[in-house]
Amino acid sequence: MKLLSPAISKLARMRWWRIRNWSNHPVAAQREVLQELVTAAQYTEFGKKHHFSRLFSIRDFKKSVPVLEYDVMRPYIERMMQGEENILWNTPVNWFAKSSGTTSDKSKFIPVGEESLHDNHFKASKDVLTTYYNNFPSSDLLTGKGLVVGGSHEISKINEDIHYGDLSAVLLQNSPFWGQWLRTPELSIALLDEWETKIEQLAQRTANENVTSIAGVPTWTLVLLKRILAIKQKQNIHEVWPNLELYIHGGVSFIPYRDQFQKIMGADINYLEIYNASEGFFAAQEKPGDEGMLLFTEHGIFYEFMPVEEYGKTNPQTIGLKEVELGKQYALVISTTGGLWRYLVGDTIRFTGLNPYKIVVSGRLKHYINAFGEEVIVDNTDKAIAIASAKTGAVVTEYTAAPVYFSDNSNGAHEWLIEFELAPQNMEGFVTELDNALKDCNSDYEAKRYKGIALRQPLVRVLPTGTFNTWLRRHGKLGGQHKVPRLSNERRLVEEIMAML
Repeated sequence: MKLLSPAISKLARMRWWRIRNWSNHPVAAQREVLQELVTAAQYTEFGKKHHFSRLFSIRDFKKSVPVLEYDVMRPYIERMMQGEENILWNTPVNWFAKSSGTTSDKSKFIPVGEESLHDNHFKASKDVLTTYYNNFPSSDLLTGKGLVVGGSHEISKINEDIHYGDLSAVLLQNSPFWGQWLRTPELSIALLDEWETKIEQLAQRTANENVTSIAGVPTWTLVLLKRILAIKQKQNIHEVWPNLELYIHGGVSFIPYRDQFQKIMGADINYLEIYNASEGFFAAQEKPGDEGMLLFTEHGIFYEFMPVEEYGKTNPQTIGLKEVELGKQYALVISTTGGLWRYLVGDTIRFTGLNPYKIVVSGRLKHYINAFGEEVIVDNTDKAIAIASAKTGAVVTEYTAAPVYFSDNSNGAHEWLIEFELAPQNMEGFVTELDNALKDCNSDYEAKRYKGIALRQPLVRVLPTGTFNTWLRRHGKLGGQHKVPRLSNERRLVEEIMAML
C-alpha cells in the first residue's frame, strides 16, 4: 500500500494547480458560479417568479430575489420532498439533509441534489485531500482507514425516490466506491441512530484497524477514543493506532478541545478544520495551523456577506468578496445547486485573510448574549473558556450561558452552566480568569463590566456529568452534529436544564 504514496502525491500536485487558479481569481469564479446557477434554474417555478431569464448582473439578482430564511423556503422544499420537480432547481432532487435544528425542536430539510453532491461536497472533499498531500507529499494517509464518527440518523424514505437523513448519513450513503473502501466502520454501524450503542460498536469494530485519519465532531470523538483506550487497555491513542496522522474536525469550535486531544493522542498529529454544513461544503484549512479556512469559490455556491447589524431589517444589505473587511462579523448568505436562493444560513463568519479569502466561523446569528449591550458571541466565549481552563488546569466538556436580568436587589450578569471533565481546584479563580478573558476579547463586555455597574461577575454553576447529554436525548438530538447552543439571549434553555437537576 505504501507504493501508492508517490503516485497520490503526483496527482495531488497536478490537482493543486486548479485549486490555486480559482483561489487566485475568486471574484471571477463567483461571477461564473452565479451565472451558471441562474441559467440552470431560469425555467423553474422560483426562477420564473423572480425573472431569472432577465438577470444579467449580480445587482439585478439582488434586486429580484430577497434574502430568505428557511420559513420562507419551506413550502417550496416540502413540495420537492413530495416529488414535485422544477420547483427550486431544474434537475430532480432525491436527497434532503435533515439539520440538527439547534435553536428549536423543528428540523430543517436542506435539498441535496446530484450537483450538490458531486460539484460541492465530494469536490471539496477531494480538494481537502489534495491540499493535504501537497503539504505532506510523503503522507501515508491512504494506506490505512479513515474513521468517520458521524451519521446520527438512519436514512428515511418519503417514497421510493425521496430520502432524507442528517448530512453525514446522506454523504455516506452516496459516497463513491473508493470512499467506501477507505472508510471504517461499515455502513451498517456508521448509520446507527442510537448513539450509546453506536459508540460501543464503533469502538469494538475499529480498535484493531489501521486507522490513519479520523473525522468527526470533537465531543463524540473524545467519547469514542476514551472507550477505545479502555478496550485496548492503553494509555494513549498512539499506542492503539501508531499510524494515525490526521484529525478532521468541524461543527463546533475546536479551541476548548485542543488540549484534551493533544493529551489523549500521545503523539503529534495534524489537525484540519472544515466548514461542511447541511447547506454546503464552504471552506477548509489549507494546512494545519492556519488562521482561517480557505473559502471554496468554485464549488457551486454563490456567496454574499451580510454585516450582522443588517439582520432584522426589512431589506438587509449584503456585499460581495471585493467589499469584505478583515475582522468584521458577517452573516453568510448563499445560493446553491440544491436550489437555495439568497438563503440566510444563520452562521456568522469573519475574514482572517483576503488574498486568498480565508474565514473562521464566529457563531450563530441567534446564538449570542446582548441583554445589556455587551454583544458577546460564541467566538468570544470559546476563547475565554480555553484561556480560563489553561490558566487553572481545568478541562471543560460543554457549556451554555444566558443573561440574568436586573432585579430590585442586583444588576445584571451572565449565568454559565458548565460540565467539567476536570474541575478547577479553585472555582473562584476560574471565574475570575473567565471574566478577564472575556474583557480582553470583547470591549463592549469590558465596558459593561466596569466597576460592576451594568454587569456583575459571571455566575458559574457546575453541572453533573452527563447533564447536557440528558437534555439532548430528551429532545431527540443525541449524537452527530447536534449540540447544545453555547449562548442564548433569553433564559428558556438555562432554566429548562436547571429544572432537570
